Amino acid sequence: MPPKKGKLDMETGANELVKDISGLVTLPDVYLRISRLLDDANSSSADIVKAVAQDPAFSLRLLQVANSALYRFPSAVDTVAKAVSIIGTAQIRNLALSMSVAKCFAGLPNDLVTMDNFWRHSLYCALIARHLGKAARRCDPDTLFTAGLLHDIGELVIFNRCPQQAQEALLAVLDDEEEVPVYAAERAALGFDHAAVGGALARQWHLPPVLEECIAHHHDIGAADRHPREAAIVHIANSLAQLAEVDSLALDDAPPIDPRAWETAGLDADAIEPAVRAAQQEIQEIEKLFTGKQ
Repeated sequence: MPPKKGKLDMETGANELVKDISGLVTLPDVYLRISRLLDDANSSSADIVKAVAQDPAFSLRLLQVANSALYRFPSAVDTVAKAVSIIGTAQIRNLALSMSVAKCFAGLPNDLVTMDNFWRHSLYCALIARHLGKAARRCDPDTLFTAGLLHDIGELVIFNRCPQQAQEALLAVLDDEEEVPVYAAERAALGFDHAAVGGALARQWHLPPVLEECIAHHHDIGAADRHPREAAIVHIANSLAQLAEVDSLALDDAPPIDPRAWETAGLDADAIEPAVRAAQQEIQEIEKLFTGKQ
């Protein structure tokens, strides 16, 4: 049962919602194996290659990603060892996580949103965050891709576990003439929002702090005290993703961007058009790789 509104604060309520999530979704073995190796100072790249090779399906998808528009390598990447050496071991873990999360949540029933729409928005956010990270230069674009992909993951937990309140929140958004944001409607209906739930899930899964903070604070960048630049970029990318979806460059067509985000990210409005247009060009290929959609 979801926590009652007003009884628990945001973080406590979100933690309560995900405390037994392992019975609903679990992280894949390949991600857990890679994570353990990366946390072991005595492990090597060869150990990572062996761990990846134990999962033929992930190995294939890794090679497809390595040869995709995400990396644009000048020559074909035809072995797992080459992919690991070029992409890097830390990013291999992020890819294992990114490519598995959609599959993890694919079976969660909900009547409130289609998975195609959910993942397309998430992938647009991921691609745009990656491009903005390159423009900002002081961030890891691949980490930002993963953060963008997972930024709304808390919504799927809420849709599954609190369908009545989630529907109430969505109806409030549709009926409100002042265009109340979804996260505010969720707080009114549940006492917490999808960002808090996503952050709680990230902590439970022991994800890197940068991912946890981007997920938890993509609507409240002032609360991001460890990785403010990355959280600001994901916040911007979340709005620009909606522009990409409706094929617009007008900020009036997207949720408002916190003015502090541009300065924190080290970016300005000149970054909008190249990031949106690049993501639109890449979306079909990347969607096939990460969701299996043909």
